[in-house]
This record gives sequence, C-alpha cells and structure tokens, in this order.
Amino acid sequence: MGRLIWFSQILCLSFMLLQFRVQSSSSPSQSSSDSPPHVCHPGERSALLDFKSTTDVKAGYFCTPRRIIQTWNESKDCCLWEGITCDKRKGHVIGLDLSNNCLEANLTTNSSLFRLEKLQSLNLSANYFYFPNIPFRFNRWKSLRYLNLSDSRGMDGSLVFDEILLPKLVSLDLSVNYGLLLDNIKFQKLALNLTELRVLILASVNMSLVVPSSLLNLTSSLEHLSLRDCSLQGNFPSQVFHLPSLQFLDIGYNSHLRGNLPKSNWSTPLKYLYMIYTSFSGELPHSIGNLKHLEELDLYKCQFYGTIPRSLANLTEITSLDFSFNNFQVQNFGVFGKMHKLTHLIFRGNNFGGEIPTSIFNLTHLAFLSLSSNKLIGQIPSWLFSLPSLSFLDLQNNRLTRPIDHIEMPNLILQEVYLSNNEISGSIPSFFFDLMSLRKIDLSSNNLSETITPIMLSKLVDLESLDFSNNGLLSLSNNVTGVNYSFPKLQSFIFSSCNVQKFPTFLRKAKSLLVLDISKNKISGHIHKWEIEGMSMARLHLSYNFLTGIDLFDLGQLEIVDLRSNLLQGSLPIPPTVWNFRRLLISGNNLTGEIPPSYCNLNSLDILDLANNSLEGKIPECAISNSMPAFYFPKLRIIDVAQNDFMGLLSSNYFKILKGMRDAPSVEGELASIWIFKYMSRFPIYYQDSVDVVVKGQTRTLNRVLLIFTTIDFSSNRFHGPIPKELGELKSLRLLNLSHNNLTGQIPTSLGNLSKLESLDLSSNRLEGRIPQQFTDLTFLSFLNLSHNELVGQIPQGKQFNTFLNDSYIGNSGLCGFPLPKKCYNGDDPGAPPPKFDEEDDSAALFNWKFALAGYGCGLVLGLSLGYIAFITGKPWGVVKKVEKYQQKFVERWNGMHKKKKIQKPNQRS
Repeated sequence: MGRLIWFSQILCLSFMLLQFRVQSSSSPSQSSSDSPPHVCHPGERSALLDFKSTTDVKAGYFCTPRRIIQTWNESKDCCLWEGITCDKRKGHVIGLDLSNNCLEANLTTNSSLFRLEKLQSLNLSANYFYFPNIPFRFNRWKSLRYLNLSDSRGMDGSLVFDEILLPKLVSLDLSVNYGLLLDNIKFQKLALNLTELRVLILASVNMSLVVPSSLLNLTSSLEHLSLRDCSLQGNFPSQVFHLPSLQFLDIGYNSHLRGNLPKSNWSTPLKYLYMIYTSFSGELPHSIGNLKHLEELDLYKCQFYGTIPRSLANLTEITSLDFSFNNFQVQNFGVFGKMHKLTHLIFRGNNFGGEIPTSIFNLTHLAFLSLSSNKLIGQIPSWLFSLPSLSFLDLQNNRLTRPIDHIEMPNLILQEVYLSNNEISGSIPSFFFDLMSLRKIDLSSNNLSETITPIMLSKLVDLESLDFSNNGLLSLSNNVTGVNYSFPKLQSFIFSSCNVQKFPTFLRKAKSLLVLDISKNKISGHIHKWEIEGMSMARLHLSYNFLTGIDLFDLGQLEIVDLRSNLLQGSLPIPPTVWNFRRLLISGNNLTGEIPPSYCNLNSLDILDLANNSLEGKIPECAISNSMPAFYFPKLRIIDVAQNDFMGLLSSNYFKILKGMRDAPSVEGELASIWIFKYMSRFPIYYQDSVDVVVKGQTRTLNRVLLIFTTIDFSSNRFHGPIPKELGELKSLRLLNLSHNNLTGQIPTSLGNLSKLESLDLSSNRLEGRIPQQFTDLTFLSFLNLSHNELVGQIPQGKQFNTFLNDSYIGNSGLCGFPLPKKCYNGDDPGAPPPKFDEEDDSAALFNWKFALAGYGCGLVLGLSLGYIAFITGKPWGVVKKVEKYQQKFVERWNGMHKKKKIQKPNQRS
C-alpha cells in the first residue's frame, strides 16, 4: 500500500509540473501591468455549460467528488471558473481540469467538449467517462499538449488510440485503466504518431499483447516512461535504457519481463529507475556507475546476483536504494559510505554476511535502514541509534548476538525499531526507553532478560505497538509507585511466550489498546473485574497460562477472546454482548455445566471453540421463531465442541442457523487468489490468528487462520439419533467430524451435496445401511473415515473412492468390495485393481489437523492452504523431514487415512 501511495504521488507531481509548463508556455507575460484580462468566448462558455448539463456525479466509497463543475454558472466569467484556464491575451479556454470529480457521462462524437478547439491541457482523470468510438474526435484539438485520461472507470478496450494524431502532444496519461487493451499494432501506431511526446504513462494498462521490441518506436525526446503493471512479457530491449532524454523509467510489477542492464555506453540523464517485481537478472554492471544523475534505484524482487560493483560509489546524487530479495553479496560495503545524500538503504533478503559495516556511520541523512533477512552476525553497534536522521531501523531475521551497548545521546527522532528473530542477549538498553518519538518496537524472538516496569515505558508517549514476545526471561512488573504514566496511543501490546506471572494491570491506562497478547506465560489465579476494567481492547489473548477464572464483561469493542489451555473451572464465562464479538476460543480447560442460552445472542461469531472441556447437557437449539431473525449465526465458520459430554439429538436447528456455511463466497477461478488468503482479522498489522494442528501426533500452532476452514466438529460426545439431512445444505463446509458418538440410522444422501467437503469422519457410531453413492461426487474429499459402524453393502467405486484404503471401512462387517478383501456376492466383482505405488516416493507427509486430516493429494483449497502454511512458516515439514519410509508408504502416497480412537482427556498440567 505504501508503494502505491508513493507511486500516486509521483504521478501527481508529474502532472503538476507538466501543467505548469503548458500554462506558462502558452500564456506569455503581459507587456504591461495594466493590460486587462480578456473574458472567455461566449461559444466556449456555452460549450462548458452544455457539458455540465450532460454529466452526473457518481460518488461512492472509492470516489469523493471535488464538485468543481457544480460551481459553474453564467453570472461569472468562465475564465474564473474553478478548473478552467484561459489564454490571457485572447480569452480562449486552453486548460480544463476536472480530475477527481466522480463525474459520469458519455463522451460521444457530439460532446460539447470538442467545441473547445483551442484546448491545450485536458485532465479528466478519476471520473466515470465512457468513450464509445470517438478517438478521431481528439484530432480536433490540434493544440493539445497535455492529455490525462487516467483512472477513467468507464474506459475499456473500445477506445482505440492508434487513430490519434496530435502533433503537439507532449504528455499522455492512460494509467489505471484496467479494461484498456493495447495490442502490438495499436501501440506501434501510437508511438509513431506522437513524435513530440515527452511523458508517457501507461501503468496498469493491459499490454500483454505488446512485443517489448515495439518500445523501440518511442520518440527519442521521451523523458518519462511508466509501464508499471502492464503485463509485459518477453525480453525488454536494452536500447530503451539508452534513450538520450530519459529521466524516469518504471517497468515494475511485470513479473514475466526479462532482461539485463546495459554493460557499456550507459550514460544518460536517468534520475529514477524502478524495476520492482520483474525477472531481470544477471550481475549489476559496472556501467551503472555512469548514471551520475540517478536519485532512486529500486530492484526489489528481481533476479540479480553477484557482488555489488565498486562503481556504485559514483552515484553521489542517489537518495534511495532498494536491492531487496535478490541474491547480492557485498564484499566492500564501503561503496555506500560515499553516498552522502542517501536517505533510504533497503537490502532485505540477500546474502549479506559479516558484521554491520561501519561505513553506514557516514550516512548522516539516512532515514530508513533495512538489512533484515540476511546473514549478519556479531553485535548491533550502538552508534546506529545515534544516526541523526534515522527514523526507521529494521535488522530482523539475522544472526546478531550479544548485548547492545549503552549510549548517552541516542537519536530522539527514531520512530520504528525491528530487531526480532536474532540472538540478542542481555538486558534491553535503557536508552531504548528514552526514544520519545518511538511508535513501534519489535524485539521478539531473542534471548533478552529484563523486568519491564511502567516507569521504563512512561516516556514512550507516542508508542503504538510493542512486541517483546518469545523472550523467555522477560517479565513484567505492576509496580507503579510514584510513577505518573499513560499510554495514550498504544494499540498493540504483545508479550507472549515470556516469563510474565501477573496480569499487567498498569495497562488499564492504555485507553486506545486494541490488542493484548500475554499468552504462553505463567499467569495464574483469577483475573478480577477491577484488574481489567477500563480497557477497551478488541482482542484479548490469554491462552496457555494457568488461569483458574476471569471476569469477562463489556470491554467496549471486544471482538476476540482466546483462553485456550488454562485451568479455568466452573461454568462457561458469558462473553460481552457487543454487536461485534466474533471469536471465543476456550478449549482445553476444566469447564463444566451447560452452554448458556445467552450464547444464542452472539450472532457475530465466526469461531466458537469449546473443545476438550467437561461441558454437558444439550446444546441450545436457538430455535427459529417469528420474533427471531432468520439466521442467528450468519458468519460462523468454525464450531468445535469435541471431547465434552454433550448429549441429546443432533437437532436440525443446530444447522439451519449456520448461514455462514451455507453461501460463503466461492474460491474457484479468478477469485481464488483474492479470497482464499483473506484472514478473519481486522488488525493484521498487530496480530495474526492461530490454529492448533496435529502433525504426526504432535501439536503445532500455525499462525493466520484462513477463512476457508469451515468446520463442524461434534466428535467424542454422547449425541444420539440420526444425522440431520439439513447438514447437506451447508454447501461451503470443508471439514465435518461427528465421530465417537452414538448416532444411528442411515447416512443422509444429502451429504453428497457438500461439494467442497474435504474431510469427513463419521467413525465409531452405530450408523447402518449403505454408503450413499452420491459420495462419489465429492471430488475434493481427501479424507474419509466410516470405520466402526454397522454399514452394509458395496463400497461405492470411482473418483476419490479409489484412493481410500481399508482403514476407512474397518469394523463394518457388512461392507464389501474394493479396497476390502471381502468380495460382494451379486454376480459381479466390484473390486478394482489396487493403485500402483512408487516404492521410492516417500516425500509426502501425513497431516492430522485438529479440524481435519488433509492428505498429500488433497483438494484445491487445502492443497493451496498447506502450500501457504509451508510458505509462511518456512518449514514444509513433509519435505524437510522425511517420515517413516515403509510403515506409512500407502498412507503417504494415497491421501492418508486416520484411524481415530477415543482420546482419554489428558491432565491439564503435569
């Protein structure tokens, strides 16, 4: 988002500069101060008013109108109207700026705008103009020099610009028109027709059909060329880098665009070069040192490698360097020490080793330094914190060790410090708590030891986010004796996996607190109302402590409460009845009693996890009546009440109210890449949700709960009676577990309608009858367990059913057919040949999720999810750690099976 805002600012700056050129060059200074301005021509005033009458304002969430055009009226000279520029000598309208007005109109061939024949500058950006087959009409503006049609939300491929003949045009901006398609022929004509062009901005225009060599037709007078996010592909011609007047070049976000930087004769007035997210590769050539005017160079996420050339030290005008996520090595970091104007130095994700170079000390203008995700070692030099202009420091994910030395006079303008995932030891230097401008600090995952007191934090009045998690020797003190403190801007306080033993009551003064995470500590006893009262947080994470009770009450905007794996006793706490309470996770405690009927009022829930307690009785039906809303839980995506002592029938009302599982958005097609990675979180900056998974019998916690985990787990209880057919209406359900109950009757054929189902466990019940043939249509089904029931008849064949092994069906003496050795006696042998296995293929791994077991060959969604989990954790366990080679051979190769046994409830604490 930051890059997008920055890019928009660049475009706006380009527009203002060019408009100034247009106006100044077309409006010569008056010969004397008493020369009266000429009023606008009546015909042009009439044309403008006619245009006004044909437009509407289409304001909305993404468009806030400036409402310039509404101020136009006949009582004033049109040259004085806002958005209008006139020639001071003859009174002709030469400039029209209607940008960001949310105007909607059809610009047909009869549009009154074409009567403004003296127009030199036209800016219609950020409106809803439609251009039905009128490009040739632009040719009436023979004097037009500046044309901006960017972000014209009605523009599509029907606008053909290859017919435009504007001999004086110096600037053309068609950017952010996602429906506009330029093929190779159209682009070549456009380039050949506009011979005076100095600025061409085509960012986010579809140029996938343009051959990059066509760029060689661009005029040599070009100064500014933006082709960002144009779907360009192929080899980029290096001659473009040699255009003699080129000062600005942006070809970023074209991931399939290949090329190399020129190795010789590269000396141009280039000032800004952006190649973000391209496939440019090779070594950085020595010739780059010839770009003496270069101010910004961004090679973020390209494929460059090798050493940094010494010639880079010649770039004495450079202010910003971003070489992140390439494969660079630095043998002589001193080249950067000579760039005295450098303000941004960003080298994330390379192969930089050794200690932090002392040459950085010479960069007195440096404001932004990021060397994260490298191989830096040694001590963090304390002089970094005294660089006079530094406001952002990021050294995360390195191998930095030892304590940080103290300094007497730190830089008091430092705003953000990120030192997580290193091996820094010792106490936190006291000068950290003197950084009065500090807004965000992350020291998580180190070896720090300290007791943090309110007085230490009291000077950090601008602090917004603090993360000291995963430092096993860090603790908190509530000692506030003689301390006058407040935290007016603090929004996120994360202190998980440390040595905290008491609830931090001093945070009651943090009136802006949104996220409090003190999970995985040693907090014991009961948290009383007075200890937490006054906080207005949205997310409270206290899991994996030793709490025996907590007084939950209305905390204003509370959305999420995570109390998993404590020692909570008594009845279920009553969550606050705020409209936006979304998530209650309280599994793994010692809670007893029934679910209170008031839980039916929590209709904003998306996750309810009550598993592994001693709850009993019937689950409230939240029965639908005329006085109640049609759906109580329109957002509920995960409900887990497993391993309790619930009883009674599985009422159809349990499932009728789950609207969030009925009609969730589809993730197929183009929406998959957008929707599948949408997290159930309003605050992704500060905290990521987590879910417990079981990998080969060991519980792991994975961050970031994906929205696709639509789950019902009622297993290991005492439910009886038939499975309601209404379950088949939950079309977005992915994981269903009703095992280890006392369910009877036949399996409803309606479950065959769960087209997205990937895991189904009905084992250890008393189900009878046949397996529905409709199950063969569940093409995403990767785990099936129907064992230990009273099922009979032939096992369905085909599709996914050919991948399930014996363990899916054992304990059903009446079943026959593949894969069981028992044949069916109906005259035909339904057995199918067993699948062939590769004796050397042992790369898959068995994942037994808390909510499901996903196999190696699972359906689309869990397949993408597992890949994503491997990406965010950096630990693809199924590849990195090989599992048993022979014992699990068939399980690993064919989607896995899991024989689930009744789990004895473990002691909470050893």
